[in-house]
Amino acid sequence: MIISVVGLGLLGGSFALGVKANNKDVKVTGVDASPEHAEAALSLGIAGEILPLEDAVKKSDLVVLATPVSIISKLLPSVLDWLPEKAVVVDLGSTKEQICKAVESHPKRGRFVAAHPIAGTEYSGPSAAFESLLLKKNIIICEKEKSDKDALQLVEDLCRQLEMNLTYMNAVEHDLHLAYVSHLSHISSFALSITVLEKEKDQNNIFEMAGSGFSSTVRLAKSSPKMWAPIFSQNTKNISEALGMYILQLQQFKDAIDQQDEEKSSELMSKANDIRRILK
Repeated sequence: MIISVVGLGLLGGSFALGVKANNKDVKVTGVDASPEHAEAALSLGIAGEILPLEDAVKKSDLVVLATPVSIISKLLPSVLDWLPEKAVVVDLGSTKEQICKAVESHPKRGRFVAAHPIAGTEYSGPSAAFESLLLKKNIIICEKEKSDKDALQLVEDLCRQLEMNLTYMNAVEHDLHLAYVSHLSHISSFALSITVLEKEKDQNNIFEMAGSGFSSTVRLAKSSPKMWAPIFSQNTKNISEALGMYILQLQQFKDAIDQQDEEKSSELMSKANDIRRILK
């Protein structure tokens, strides 16, 4: 099987490495706009060759789109145009509604599987990729009823080889939920990092005084702006709603602290503690 991976960064590279580890007959062709990333992917064994997009698609059994979501939306119609008759294309984007809309009336819509693996780190690029990133992680497949059965089966089989947990939902529902449980977390981390960097001009203070709580909270602030800015643009309505609710919660904490209202602070924290039921 020939798999073309478009976008040889953390997700695309890790998918390639994971699939190759389970399928010795798989050959990976890489596509990337960055010559440096393409060269690194070759040297790291992520891809066996690098080709222009159209050339890669036309010789593929499976095309994996692992670029920023704005690029996926733009590339997907052309990729389907070039796709061989029995080949499949899957995307790994963190938003789904606009990506699915981009090809909803395409005559080859059935050859596309919309997927979102819930996996990642704060690092990016081919050097960040590793074989076990997707192992036993969750993956959401959207609009499965619009994918041909054999196309869906191929993607599901590869995910099961990686012991991933498959979940299915529609694209609108996916983007709403991810705004709260993923996208908002990254914005919080970015905002906290900016706040601390603007206040603590002496970097040694941050290094010497910050504990593990701070480190774990701002870890996501290291994430790639090239990946996350398009996510915020594609999921604007849901993220704005989530941010509005989050700001209201922050204001409640600020009001309680300004008024030295320990009872109110305790009430808010006790309410938050209920997350223990879900996150053990």
